[in-house]
Amino acid sequence: MRHPTDGTLRRLVDEPAGVADADREHVANCPVCLSGLAAAQRDAALTGAALHLDTAPDVDTGWRRLSRSAADERPRKTVASTTPAHRWRAALRSPVLAVAAVVALLVGASAAAATDWLQIFHTERIAPVAVPDVDLAKLPELDAFGELKVTEEVSVRQVADAAEAQRVTGLAVPQVSGLPRGVTGEPTYHVVGKASAEFTFSAAKAVQFAASAGGKAPPPPAGLDGSKFRLVVGPGLAAVWAQDRPVPAMVVGRVTAPTVFSSGIPFPTARDYLLSLPGLPGNVASQLRNFSSDGTTLPLFIPADEMTTSSADISGVPATVLTSKTGVMAAVVWVDKGVVTAVAGSMSADEVLSVARGLRWSR
Repeated sequence: MRHPTDGTLRRLVDEPAGVADADREHVANCPVCLSGLAAAQRDAALTGAALHLDTAPDVDTGWRRLSRSAADERPRKTVASTTPAHRWRAALRSPVLAVAAVVALLVGASAAAATDWLQIFHTERIAPVAVPDVDLAKLPELDAFGELKVTEEVSVRQVADAAEAQRVTGLAVPQVSGLPRGVTGEPTYHVVGKASAEFTFSAAKAVQFAASAGGKAPPPPAGLDGSKFRLVVGPGLAAVWAQDRPVPAMVVGRVTAPTVFSSGIPFPTARDYLLSLPGLPGNVASQLRNFSSDGTTLPLFIPADEMTTSSADISGVPATVLTSKTGVMAAVVWVDKGVVTAVAGSMSADEVLSVARGLRWSR
């Protein structure tokens, strides 16, 4: 049988019920088509988020193009769903989102202060999870295990200057001490407002997911069925050097580090049960099992076929460096005192590290 067309792969993302069973079965068992499906899923997530922006989207769209080019320098024309749940599902496992921490990462604290929610996750470090394209395509969306409800949508807007970005977000604005080659002029500043979503776990959906993978879900721990998890996003800010080009030359961003709250289920209980379900790629599950069980390590999913990772330090703080195999882009991301900071752009790893190590902070 011939491989399904790119259009069919894209329809599997946007309208899976409209794809013939024969094509669906072929894709599920074909590494080539699974790789193509992974690319279609990434495109859908990126363009869907870009199309949703209520403000002038040039910079944000350009950053997404930059991030996407690390995976594939060939342009694709796509039309993506822009429903709020779609954007959050993509955000929760998107490596681009994690690399560009300036757009939105899970945070919380004050939003849950007046409720009975229990904090079960807060980010103290970031660790890469390298996943081949064929396995990225197999990663389930969060709503395969329950209901994802967006309570406040993500908003991104440009502000006048660094002082306004700091006033709006309460975060110190990074100041670059020396621009690398190819980066000129003054940056524009963008802020990310608060957003939130609530996820309700469903044992019935977990059973369905396991059955679709040809397996059987173990009984869920007491209290997990119907339990709720709250995810809150923002604020964050970014300094962007674009120079009227389609892809920003450099982005430096900060965001309050991810935090998740639960209606009562501890983090290890929820994590271990999800990792026990059949259908998850084995190499992904094994990497996640090795993470700290205290809910302090944020996994950064990396397309292993297109990017490499290495470790570094920024002023004594552990950092993760990402470099595209095409040489198109590099990024470094780290967590310090409850804040995620990222430097990324069309530069080498040495250049982004030099910028990161030379950052100064406004007060």
